[in-house]
Amino acid sequence: MKEKVIDFLQKEIELENIPGAAISVSYKGTNVLEEAVGYRTLEPTEEPMQLDTVFDLASLTKIVTTMTASLQLFDKGEIRLDDSIAHFFPSFAVNDKEEVRIRHLLTHTSGLPAHRPFYQDGLSTEQIIEKICAEELRNPIGQKVVYSDLGFILLASLIEKVVDEPFADYVSREILTPLEMNETGFNLPFGRERFAATEFCEKRNDYKYGIVHDENAESMGGVSGHAGLFSTLKDLANFAEMIENGGNFKGKQIISPAALALSKRNFTPFDEEGRGLGWQMKSPKLSCGDLFSDSSYGHTGFTGTSIWFDPEIQLHVILLTNRVHAKNQQGILRLRPRLHNLIRAQI
Repeated sequence: MKEKVIDFLQKEIELENIPGAAISVSYKGTNVLEEAVGYRTLEPTEEPMQLDTVFDLASLTKIVTTMTASLQLFDKGEIRLDDSIAHFFPSFAVNDKEEVRIRHLLTHTSGLPAHRPFYQDGLSTEQIIEKICAEELRNPIGQKVVYSDLGFILLASLIEKVVDEPFADYVSREILTPLEMNETGFNLPFGRERFAATEFCEKRNDYKYGIVHDENAESMGGVSGHAGLFSTLKDLANFAEMIENGGNFKGKQIISPAALALSKRNFTPFDEEGRGLGWQMKSPKLSCGDLFSDSSYGHTGFTGTSIWFDPEIQLHVILLTNRVHAKNQQGILRLRPRLHNLIRAQI
């Protein structure tokens, strides 16, 4: 399998669909592939991708931090799926949003719009939350999946209210530290030589290294529930091990088996896009390809990251790329499902 996967990725690099990649494949609890190929940056010189290259995870932030923290707070009896958002943010109870619940934010069925370019107005985090609370719904509550960054921005702020501390501090203490994810976090203090480059930033006249790609997250100081987290292949493998082991990592129960099982239930059978609590569930259009089982779940990140699990055969694949640094930025859309097909066929 190793040779076929590496050849596949090398061809995608030659096609300029990705500059490089770091990939990890685990089967029945054993790591069967861990490789870095290509380049972490192309300008001004090509610098090779390393196994410990640090990637902007983009929307994998939603899974590693916001989903995990939410499940922990279910376990602690602090919140429940049917809590109304207006209970925590009274100003949210306008424009027919009184019935929006935590489960609607986690499953992207709140009716909130997908995105707003808050950064264009230079808004602070508090001002962004105020804007979201004042939003009008674009769809009926609980009836349609619309992938919404706004919902997860609001969830992180809700978590801060519940735990009474900054989101990044809670995530570091309760998630990253017990998972030994020592090179994961928001606003990591590493030199640029550790990071995979993302897009060119005209304001800096340089590519972004270690500065979050998502402009809204950047305007929020690099910390948000929808984007902003940076990590490595090894650290994400620790997270994946915890998920596969029923929320347990080296004897530490990070999430209860009950909460984890709930997160992997399909809450949106009415929509062509299956959604768990944070997770994407297997559907024909998703990036896990055609050969993963129907019980598969995972998530992607805009920068070119993804993690997918097939629990029927205890398989998971972590793919980290910086496709937004590539010439053909849309190439990742075909790359991911074909790569997962190739891997599953070899198992």
